[in-house]
Amino acid sequence: MITKKELKQINSLAHKKGRKSQQQFVVEGKKSVEEFIAAGFQPKNLFYTEDPSLEGAIAVTESEMQKMSFLKNASPYLGVFEIPAPNPLPQKGRILVLDKVADPGNLGTILRICDWFGITHVVGSLDTVDCYNPKVVQASMGSLARVQCQYADLNQFLSTTQCAVYGTYLEGESIYNTTFPEDVILVMGSEANGISKALSALIEQKVTIPKKSLNGPESLNVAIATALVLGEISR
Repeated sequence: MITKKELKQINSLAHKKGRKSQQQFVVEGKKSVEEFIAAGFQPKNLFYTEDPSLEGAIAVTESEMQKMSFLKNASPYLGVFEIPAPNPLPQKGRILVLDKVADPGNLGTILRICDWFGITHVVGSLDTVDCYNPKVVQASMGSLARVQCQYADLNQFLSTTQCAVYGTYLEGESIYNTTFPEDVILVMGSEANGISKALSALIEQKVTIPKKSLNGPESLNVAIATALVLGEISR
């Protein structure tokens, strides 16, 4: 049984303001809930409509689950988790930086791609979509549990880092001819405008995904482009 107060609190987590004030976010689906628990995230509440195999979970009706769910068709499992305290920004290794990536689906997919290639740190600009947005969490399919997603003033971060700073552009050195160092920041730009001019001044090496078609699309989706470049970095 869920109270009206609890339902209202969960519904408020659809919005960044609600997540920030409560320092909580929602995860839906048994596998994803289990992955967040396994990664050390602290569940505030767990709910289920089917097999009660999640320890401490509360039984609710399908109607109640649908009211608290952010999906069109609710999953039988939903968890409310605490947002962990932010860690210090990474100073070495392979780091993905996102400049004004606004689409939740793209960010969620990028987190899955990072998880696949073993990239554990993503740093977004302050105007990049919130990683605890329900659509991001869902699209990440549990990868947010393993990939640290942080936010920072990118001008300051890139100005002070000791890592090499590479950025993706429509023109630059082919990623297939580039040797990426062990300590490298890869900057990916927004879906609409690419890397901003202010950040471009801090890019040390411009790289590109060479286009083979003469009449193909003008650009690639940022998640697809990220997958191609990280695939090369991880070779």
